[in-house]
Amino acid sequence: MALDRPTPNDLRAFWMPFTANRQFKQAPRMLVEADGMFYTTSDGRQVLDGTAGLWCCNAGHKRPRIVEAIQKQASELDYAPAFQMGHPKAFELANRLVDLAPEGIDHAFFTNSGSESVETALKIAIAYHRARGDSARTRLIGRERGYHGVNFGGISVGGIVNNRRHFGAMLAGVDHLPHTHIPENRWTKGQPEHGAHLADDLERIVALHGADTIAAVIVEPVAGSTGVLIPPKGYLQRLREIATKHGILLIFDEVITGFGRLGSAFGAQHFDVMPDMITCAKGLTNGVIPMGAVLTTGAIHDAFMQGPEHLIELFHGYTYSGNPIASAAALATLETYREDALFERCAEIAPYWEEAVHSLKDRRHVIDIRNMGLIGAVELEPIAGAPTQRAFAAFLKAYEKGILIRTTGDIIAMSPPLIIEKAHIDQLIGTLGEVLDSLD
Repeated sequence: MALDRPTPNDLRAFWMPFTANRQFKQAPRMLVEADGMFYTTSDGRQVLDGTAGLWCCNAGHKRPRIVEAIQKQASELDYAPAFQMGHPKAFELANRLVDLAPEGIDHAFFTNSGSESVETALKIAIAYHRARGDSARTRLIGRERGYHGVNFGGISVGGIVNNRRHFGAMLAGVDHLPHTHIPENRWTKGQPEHGAHLADDLERIVALHGADTIAAVIVEPVAGSTGVLIPPKGYLQRLREIATKHGILLIFDEVITGFGRLGSAFGAQHFDVMPDMITCAKGLTNGVIPMGAVLTTGAIHDAFMQGPEHLIELFHGYTYSGNPIASAAALATLETYREDALFERCAEIAPYWEEAVHSLKDRRHVIDIRNMGLIGAVELEPIAGAPTQRAFAAFLKAYEKGILIRTTGDIIAMSPPLIIEKAHIDQLIGTLGEVLDSLD
């Protein structure tokens, strides 16, 4: 039996983010239930989740262990202040995260989202240098086409034009590396061969501003929201070398690549590159409750712990940092990943995913395909004078045919839950092929 479908009038007060609102007011696409790999719509249809929600529901939907943990915690301790106080689950979660992280990462600062994690990491970077007497190091380096959330720090170091242009002046003292999306790497399966030299542009920025003014460089190991840009072989390693040479902190924004998306706990392990900080969120709680974290080395943590005990070490924090219910959800999520061996499962099914995604190469309007782990992107030739229109049409048709995809510009991005089976991949990619063949 179909569930009640909301009318446009029902939605009049909700300003929906990052979406074509007029479309929703005319014919709202409402998701009212989810289980495993599927959403249920307000008109009773099943829609295969090809995006893990928004890159976050890595373990699939309505996982019993997570649901039970939230219910139990809500009946036990609903809230505890994070300033000068604590509760056991936040400490337990920090230890679990450190155990998952690369060796040398041994502290966690809790936030409520990926955007807050980025803001926190940028502030920690500047404050770290100041704590060490290097207060001139305030400059931050991002990357073109990078996405680091929607707060002012994140959009300043980010490099997606439309995320920046509507909000006036950004933070001062920010520069950008070039992106790595170059023509030589079209149709690459996995990591591309060309482009490691683009990391050397960090040396140009150092020469321009002086190493003694630069606090940190922040990059996504795999740039996700801009359309899945895979780092060239050797690129991240070269960034690490240059940052170390000049005393610059390297921050990996792993809000998307964290928690199994590439087949490892974090992208840092997948690429065997050790950053100074990792930002994470999304898959930390399987998207169920907002939570994020910044993971740091002991050296960064210890730089703040030099004063008297009664003084505040870092003038930063959130009301909901380490919230008990979010902590319980995160612990249950990490246990679900472990129990079901989902990181390993991602690595095992990734080759099948790769071949399936690249089977779309000869479909209409497809000009490039990229993949790594359980991420895939299909880039479409834009309609002249109407950028994004073709991909948005694909999104609408895909939804009507029972699959959920995500579009960014004229790029279709897919990031299914790690529980995906081969039959689901066949359904997702087969249906997407039909959609592509139907596009004008």
